This record gives sequence, C-alpha cells and structure tokens, in this order.
Amino acid sequence: MIRKAFTVALLAGLFLANKAGAEIKFTEYTLPNGLHVILHEDHSTPIVAVSVMYHVGSKNEDPKRTGFAHFFEHLLFEGSENIKRGEYMKLVQAAGGQLNANTTQDRTFYYEELPSNQLELALWMESERMLHAKIDKIGVETQRKVVKEEKKQRYDNTPYGQLINVVFENAFTKSNYRWTPIGKEQYIDQATLPEFMAFYKKYYVPNNAVLVIGGDINKAQTEKLIEKYFGSIPKGTQPISRDLPVEPASTQEKRVKFYDNIQLPAVIIAYHTPKLGSPDYYALDMLSTLLSNGKSSRLQKEVVDKEQKAVNVGAGSTGNEDPSVMLMYGIANIGVSPEDLEKAMEAEVEKVQQNGLTDEEMKKLLIQTETQLAEQNQKVLGIVTNLATNYTFQKDANLVNTEFSKYQAVTKEDIQRVAQKYFTKNNRLVVYYLPKAEKK
Repeated sequence: MIRKAFTVALLAGLFLANKAGAEIKFTEYTLPNGLHVILHEDHSTPIVAVSVMYHVGSKNEDPKRTGFAHFFEHLLFEGSENIKRGEYMKLVQAAGGQLNANTTQDRTFYYEELPSNQLELALWMESERMLHAKIDKIGVETQRKVVKEEKKQRYDNTPYGQLINVVFENAFTKSNYRWTPIGKEQYIDQATLPEFMAFYKKYYVPNNAVLVIGGDINKAQTEKLIEKYFGSIPKGTQPISRDLPVEPASTQEKRVKFYDNIQLPAVIIAYHTPKLGSPDYYALDMLSTLLSNGKSSRLQKEVVDKEQKAVNVGAGSTGNEDPSVMLMYGIANIGVSPEDLEKAMEAEVEKVQQNGLTDEEMKKLLIQTETQLAEQNQKVLGIVTNLATNYTFQKDANLVNTEFSKYQAVTKEDIQRVAQKYFTKNNRLVVYYLPKAEKK
C-alpha cells in the first residue's frame, strides 16, 4: 500500500511537471473596434470555454456609487433585446453547459463552458451582453434586491464576513481600493436608471474587453464567428482613465478594533505591497507561500501546531493591478489573547527577516509554485482565465508560459530582503477582529 501510494504521488508529480513545462499555444489579434481576441486550441476533450473580461472593477466606481461593477455582474444576466429575461442560464444549461461571472476591484469576468458544438451559442450570448443588454427598471429593481440579499448572507450574517471590508477600508485612504466590490447598499438604492445606463455604455464596450476562447475549436471557423457576432459592435467613445489615485507611502502603523458576531478573536496584519507583476511581487508571493502554504508552512507549524496560539492561520497577496496589501491572519485559540497571537505571528516574520530561509525551503517553494501554476492550467477554463488576466493587467498573455521563470529568478536573499523592506510596523495595518461580547 505504501509503495502504491508513493508511485501514485510520483506519477502525479511527473504529470504536473510535464504540464507545467508544456507550452500553451495561442493566437491573438485585435478587431477594428478594439476588442482583443485570444484563441487557444485544445482538442483533448469536446469542450469549449468562452470568456469576456472587462477591464472594470470596483476601483473604477464613483466613491458615492460603490458596488456598481458587482451590480453589473448580476444585471447583465437579466437578458437582452434578443434574449428574454431570465433565459441566459436556461439557454446554456439546455445546451449542456454552465456559466458564471465574478468581479474584483480590477475587472469583471463572464464565462461559459459548453460542448464544442455550442460555440456559436456562447458567442452570440456574449455579443448580446456587450451590445444589447437589457437595462430597465424591472431588471434594476430585481437586482437591487438580489445584491442586498447577497450582502446580508455573505458579509453581514457570516462569521468574519466583514474582515476584508474592514481591512481595505482602513488600509487605504486615497486609493479606490478603500472599498471592496460589494459596495454600500445605500448607493445602489440611490442610483438611478440613467446612471446605470451610463456606466454600461462607458465600460462594457469592445475596446475595454478581451475575448478569450479555449478548447476544441477550429481557428478559422472561430474567427469567422467572432467577426459575425462582434465585428459590428461599435467602439466605445468615452475615455477610461487608468490614472487612478495611488495610496501614499505609509509612514506609521495603524491599529483598528472591529466587533462582530464571532466567538474567537482574529488578528489581521496587512502590509502595503507593490502591484501585480512588479519586480518584488514574485518574492513577496513566495514569502506568503513560505509562511502559510500547507501543513509544513512556518505559521502552521509554529503558531498552530507547536505554540497552539491559533486554530487557523494564513497569508496571501491580493494580487491587485495597482499597489495593494499582503495579509497575514490568525484566528485565536480558546483563551489566547489577540496580543499573544499577534506576537506569535510577528515572531515568524522576524525569523525570516533575521535568518532568511534554508536551501531546502527554497527548493520546496519552487516546487510548490510550479505545482500551483500547473494546476491552474489543468483545465481549459483555467488557461482561458490566465490568458485573460495576463492580457488585461499586463498586456502579456504569454505570461501563461513565462511567469514561472520570474519565480525561478527569485533568490532566498530576495525573500529575506522583501520581508525586511515591506514587513515593517510603519508599513502596516493591524486589525483586532473581536467578539461583540467583549465590547465595553
């Protein structure tokens, strides 16, 4: 049994390594209306993934109208001039597929996965969303209720549900990252139909989007279908500013207490870090892996297993397009104070700052990173998502093939250096997320 398990693990590792090393081939071009197109052929299964990523997220919103991008994630499923209300999901499911969407602070992403003989259906539906979306009083009022209910369920009535909101609201004062995609329900209530229509006409246009198609496709036929459904869509005419406010350098620590309906206190430490793709980003990302990825990570071994100060710990980069934050968090064990938990988490950072890491840890980090990248590209939808993200944020879709080399270029000295540079008290927010019962 042990030999069999070892063999399976070895084969899985070899398979992932092979996939990570295999080049992902694609072609790309831009239509006259500005829509960028990326095509990836993969005939291994008779499935196609069709996606449109719009370069609009919550950071593009008016501070007095937050929640618009997330609202549109929902609203653009309402229907179109040629698709009846509520029919989007029914059409895809009837064709044997699935669809969904998600919104971040930087972009909005729609996709369908379908049998490859249904490619034209997906292209038609996405072109309808881009050109003929139904934005009317009925749809707006319906989605107001849906979005507010989602906020109640996922944020207001969920343990630690306000954690991310509290972090971003306090970590940022100038940047539009100071609010998260869910926004404020009062702004959605106050917004008028003309405001929603103006947002749609400005941002949901071909020259602010990338169309990525992957899977069992014929390139020539696919290009003809793209021209048929997207070629005549007018180019957006309103300028979209990318010169948004950037958060000034932090000069002193900020500390916040937040009370919620929870049983165990949590500690969150957020350090200001550079944007996705910057030279130090990859070293910081590997630092977060060192601290919290897996049972043998430093925070898990020391803070949870050895010292038993926390029942759960983690760390991670937000990976935003503009300078953002990297988080460390811990949920305190019973009887452990937030102060003690904070000290235990800080101690693991200080070890990296003072002593660095070993050669074995560095080798392990590279293996973990390569495995993670390979796993993201195991499915066509994962490849499509990465192609869209890399093009949207860095105008380099080929990062899907070259990004691991950026991690390989990171040295253990780089990881120690970024820990010393960015993980300082003057560059951070500390949140004590506390039970309401403790509020005096």
